[in-house]
Amino acid sequence: MNFQLLLLALCQGFLLTNNVTFIAINGLVGLSLAPVPWMATLPVAGYVAGGSLCASLVARHQRAYGRRRAFQLGLLVAMATTALCAYAASSHNFWLLVAATMMAGYYNANAALYRFAATELVEPAFKERAISWVLAGGILGAVVGPNLASATRDALPVAFAGAYASLVGIALLSLLTMSFIRFPPLPLPNPAHPGRPLREIARQPVFIVSVIACALGYGVMNLLMAATPIAMSQCAHPFSSAALVLEWHVLGMFVPSFFTGSLIRRFGALPVMAVGVLLNALCIAVALSGVDLMQFLVALFALGVGWNFLYIGGTTLFTQAYRPEEKTTAQAAMDTLVMATMTLTSLGSGALVTTQGWTWLNLGSIVPVLLIAAALAWLALRPRAAAAAP
Repeated sequence: MNFQLLLLALCQGFLLTNNVTFIAINGLVGLSLAPVPWMATLPVAGYVAGGSLCASLVARHQRAYGRRRAFQLGLLVAMATTALCAYAASSHNFWLLVAATMMAGYYNANAALYRFAATELVEPAFKERAISWVLAGGILGAVVGPNLASATRDALPVAFAGAYASLVGIALLSLLTMSFIRFPPLPLPNPAHPGRPLREIARQPVFIVSVIACALGYGVMNLLMAATPIAMSQCAHPFSSAALVLEWHVLGMFVPSFFTGSLIRRFGALPVMAVGVLLNALCIAVALSGVDLMQFLVALFALGVGWNFLYIGGTTLFTQAYRPEEKTTAQAAMDTLVMATMTLTSLGSGALVTTQGWTWLNLGSIVPVLLIAAALAWLALRPRAAAAAP
């Protein structure tokens, strides 16, 4: 840990404050404004869909303006779009809310690169820990996000409009913090090192498995997390209980970051990611066992820790897939696929939980968890297959 990395971790905390508040309220606001119930999570889907659509644009801006200015641009977008969300909620305009969250996706795609930028603030030997420590900043979001949503729920005449407005201040704090971080210049393609085409980079097994683990791991987490406030409301749990569950879920996502990097350095990325798969399976098993508050809490906590192991492990593994001059291209491709998967799961989350219920939502999550397990096994067995070949 160094001062620059600490500031970046703080910015990650502000990002997660924004994202957790969005998760806590977007589905409920969407449910109250949507023309039909299955559209309730469209504002959640809009946020990640916007991120997916903006990922390549963000990569161009990173190359053109550098890390810090591009990150600051993303935070200006966050301020404008959260203010627009507050107006949309106050005016009971569902489609304006969806449009605002989609535009906020630029900030989401931009800030998703904090984890990669962390590796540039330390020596190469510490990249695993740098990724972990920056993602650990999400603990701030775990604590502040749900409580901010609860505290500002009725700050304005329309429910949750005040929560959106409070996020303008969060983005401003992050903008000020970002101004003190000095990133090294990005290595760019040049005639001596032009970089490989994306299709060549993407054919590597390490690229494929990293993307599968991060995208599907994030997808399963998003599928269940986005539906939780709605499912708990359907089960007559108060919003304060849903906020508590989300707080423990996000703590599960980021508290392990204090030691995940060390675990990866000691045991390797694949074993840590395999534990993440097992924790996802535990989440589904607990969720299927009942709908009491503790079952929601334990399931979502296990889901958060499982996501942490898969996402940090997958990100660390992914750094082996590209050369320095290829990083913006490769990272944009990774985040485009991750956010596209999150878009699909956000849409599916609202449709499944409002039409099929919490049980079928969890049963459907088994398929992507099995796909991640199969991908990890395939990559793990490749060296053995090569060693056994004549």
